[in-house]
Formats: sequence, C-alpha cells, structure tokens
Amino acid sequence: MDKVVKSANKEAEQIIEWGELHNIETCFDRAERLKPCPIGETGACCKVCHMGPCRLVGKNAEEESRGVCGATLPTVAARNMVRMIAAGTAAHSDHARGMAFTLLAVATGEAKDFKITDVRKLYRVAGYLNIEFEGREVNAVAKDVAEKLIEDFGRQKGEGNFITRAPKKTQKRWRKWGIVPRGVDREVCEAMHRTNIGVDHDPDHLLTQGLRTALADGWAGSMISTDVTDILFGTPQPVKAEASFGIFKKDEVNLVVHGHEPLLAETIVDVVSEPEMTAYAKSKGAKGINLGGMCCTANEILMRHGIPTAGGFTNQELGIMTGLIDAMTVDVQCIMPAITELSKKFHTKVITTSEKAKIQGAMHIEFDEHRAKEIAREIIKIAIDNFQNRKAYGERITEKFPVIAGFSHEYIEYMQGGKWRASFRPLNDA
Repeated sequence: MDKVVKSANKEAEQIIEWGELHNIETCFDRAERLKPCPIGETGACCKVCHMGPCRLVGKNAEEESRGVCGATLPTVAARNMVRMIAAGTAAHSDHARGMAFTLLAVATGEAKDFKITDVRKLYRVAGYLNIEFEGREVNAVAKDVAEKLIEDFGRQKGEGNFITRAPKKTQKRWRKWGIVPRGVDREVCEAMHRTNIGVDHDPDHLLTQGLRTALADGWAGSMISTDVTDILFGTPQPVKAEASFGIFKKDEVNLVVHGHEPLLAETIVDVVSEPEMTAYAKSKGAKGINLGGMCCTANEILMRHGIPTAGGFTNQELGIMTGLIDAMTVDVQCIMPAITELSKKFHTKVITTSEKAKIQGAMHIEFDEHRAKEIAREIIKIAIDNFQNRKAYGERITEKFPVIAGFSHEYIEYMQGGKWRASFRPLNDA
C-alpha cells in the first residue's frame, strides 16, 4: 500500500511518523479512523427535539424524506447551518465583548497593567463612531469608544455601529435583503429561536437569518476585537520572524501561548524578559526563556512583536511531541482537549486560563486583567520550574523558516500610498 502523507508540511509529517512508531495518536490518526459521518456531513441529521434524532436519508431524500415533525431535508440542513453560524458568531463576539470591557477598564484606570498604545487608531475608531476626540484626554475618548462598542452586543433595534464602514452599494444591498444586523446577542438569540422545533421551516428564510447573524460576527464582533486589540497593543506593521517546530530551543525554557485571547499573551511578552525572570530561569539550569506561539494567539504576538510561531490548529499536538515545550497556556477556541492526555506522555504542563474554558487534566490559573502581570509571572515560573523535568523523549526538529508578518489593513493602505501618497505604490502601480 502506498504511504499516506498526512501533512503537506515535512516537519509535521516527520513528527507524525515518529508518533506512529511510538504508538502516539494524533488528530491525523483520529481523522483517518473516524471518517466524517455521511449523514451529518450533508446536514441531514436533526437533533433539535426529543422526538428524534431524525436521519433524512434515501434516494430522493431532498424531495421525499421527512422528520417526525415533517421537516424536510432542506429545512433541517438550513437549521444546522444557521446553528453553526450562531455558535461561531457567539464565540468571536464573546471574545470581542471581553476586549471592549478591557478597553473600558483601561480607560477608567481599573486595569493598570494595560494602556492605550495606538492613539491614532483610537481616534480613527472614534471617528467611525462619531465621537469627538479633538482636544480631549485619551482615556476619556477611550471610555466613550468602549461604551459605544459595548452597545453593539445588546442593541435590540436599529443597526450596528460599524455597518457604515461597508461600501455604500453593499449597505444598500444588505438593507434591501433585510440582513443588516442589529445587536450581536439579538441575532444569535433569534437564530437559535428560529432553528428550534416548530418555528421557522422555510430554508431560504432561515438562511437569511444566518446571513444576518454572520454579518453580526464580521461587522460587529470580529471588527470590534480587531480594532480594540490594535488600540491596546498597537496596529501591526511588517516584522520579520521565524516559524515551524525548529523555534523551540533545547537549552532554554520553552513557553507556548495558544488560543484566541491576546491579553495574557501580550502580558507574557511584556514580562518574560524581566531580569528577575531570566535570573530565575538560569537558577534552574536554563540559558533563558524562549516564548513561542501556536494558532491564533501566535499570530497576535507574531505580527506585533516578531515572536516565532510553531504553526496552526493541527500543530498543537505535534508541538508537544517535540518534547521541548515546558508549558502551554490555553484559553478559548481552537484548543484540542486531546493535548492534556498527550502531555502526560511528555513533561509539558497544559495551563487553562479562561473562566469559560477548562479541560480535565489541565492545570487551571484563571486570568484576570486586573492582575495581569502577576498571573503572567506565575505562569512563566511554572514553565521554568518544569524545565528540569524535560526528558530525552520526543522528536526534535531543527528546521525553521523566516516569515514576514504584520500586513494590517492600515499598513496595506499606507503601502499603497494612502490619501496623501505617503509611501511607495507597488500595488497601485501593478
């Protein structure tokens, strides 16, 4: 039988093969063994009530198959799609809500470990929101911006604050179709209501609410989190860094930040190079502390600080299998629960940090923006203390490659020349 290549990345494939030799299971093995359920894959399984679950299958299922209540396959498939949209919108937007409240806490002086880093971006967002900023204190503007952004979650009527940032033709189309989002929470709630048993049975009508809920994600939740992160930590500009499993160092403490929330990761970046931290690492036999990223949080600190990344979602288990990660902090979204069981085969400590997400078998240190640096130092010390427990077990990778990250919307606009032709114009000239 021909060899099955499980990853297009040769370093990842090398670790996968090492795992197979040592009987260590990864997501690649589980995906091959489980295979997608053919009924669920087509959205043909309905589980929204206790008369089912109903499987709408058969030769002419789209026209003839019905659930116990009489729901058709198109209705069931639409319901399932809209529920996935609602869940994704809730995840992105709940993250954004936390960022908006952190901005408010910074503006009012409650979160003293953070500050407004990009005042220009703050003023730009204030302009979108019709908030006066000329001649005012930065924190006063930030407070007004935060409170205005928080409105986008609980608004019951009207339109989201950032809808006017879309092209006018697009806005007109959205209004014509009736899919302009009101408040994030309202759209998610209505999506869940309409997909429940006995409510909305028209597939097209259901998908219309799906579109509106998705727009609440893109033009409220995701946009808010991006803007607030830029305001607090700086708008990214191109920076050179490194990527792949070769970023881990044999003679240094390797701490990986993984997840979706930038607050803890940024704080760790802030304190990891403190002389006290470095001295503590050396007292435990390490030459220093090496910070790396995994998945979404990796991109945040990669594009702002040039912190190296070990890769994306499917690399999290493989990173642990190098045997070089002393601790991995995780928060929300993109975290495989399999990493805690896997970590027992190595020495890695998995640390959950979100009040919303725990994993059985992991250490839990809850992050609090009011004690950000204190918690970051505690986590770094845990990684340092675990350095001496490192084993010779694992597949060491030395290869890494250079990357250029940080091409934010603002930088691309600047690179094209902007309104005042402030820079070179490669994209315009092309």
